[in-house]
Amino acid sequence: MKINTEKNKETLQELIDTKDFVAHVSVDCTIFGFHNNILKVLLLKYHDLNLWALPGGFVFNDEDLREAAARVLYERTHLKDIFLKQFHTFGRIDRTENNIHQILLENKGIEVPKDHWIFQRFITVGYCSLIDFSIANTFPDAFNETCEWVEVNNLPNMAFDHDRIIETGLEYLRMNINTEVAASNLLPEKFTMKDLQCLYETILGEKFRRNNFQRKILSLNILDRLEKLYDGSANKAPYLYKFKNRIYNPTSQYPISNEAAEN
Repeated sequence: MKINTEKNKETLQELIDTKDFVAHVSVDCTIFGFHNNILKVLLLKYHDLNLWALPGGFVFNDEDLREAAARVLYERTHLKDIFLKQFHTFGRIDRTENNIHQILLENKGIEVPKDHWIFQRFITVGYCSLIDFSIANTFPDAFNETCEWVEVNNLPNMAFDHDRIIETGLEYLRMNINTEVAASNLLPEKFTMKDLQCLYETILGEKFRRNNFQRKILSLNILDRLEKLYDGSANKAPYLYKFKNRIYNPTSQYPISNEAAEN
């Protein structure tokens, strides 16, 4: 997907002056990162506030939701060409009633009327992804003091309802772990059962007996067993596996399983 960077806003004043956003709709991106058996989520810290938020933003009248999600993610982080999956819509009536936008504007010396669109109720559409955070650089911008990968079990103070969005995104990831792991390209094309078990245990937050895990995974019929991995050690050589039916998104480096492909 080509990202229209001309829509990106360089300053908070430019954002406030924009009038062609879809009313009351936003997108938020929950980007989970896995590396060395640690699960993190990508967060941004607001300037002059002890509050963190997900990469997110508003939707222009002439763009699809998916395009908006990809654009605001790139605008906030310079991450692009990753597979984003829409997972939930968040519409509680009080989700944006904590005056964060008002505080940000006051800190920047920007005055806007109380009926400005940025103070109105917003329903946000959540998108999530699972990537290797070791290969993803992060870049703070004019809106944010820093952009960091934070462990999901140790979240800082979150703005709006973003802690709930992260929790719901993690629930989605865990419920769809078989297809999401296949889509994430976190593992090499060929991997051992131990590699896969470590990934599952980190995402699900629980340990499994090796034999039970292998039996369960093989019963799902999502893997092809390949040759054994001989590394010269005295231990019994493990089999290598690969995911079945992997197709490649032509606009992305990340493979997508048939089951995970979105219409």
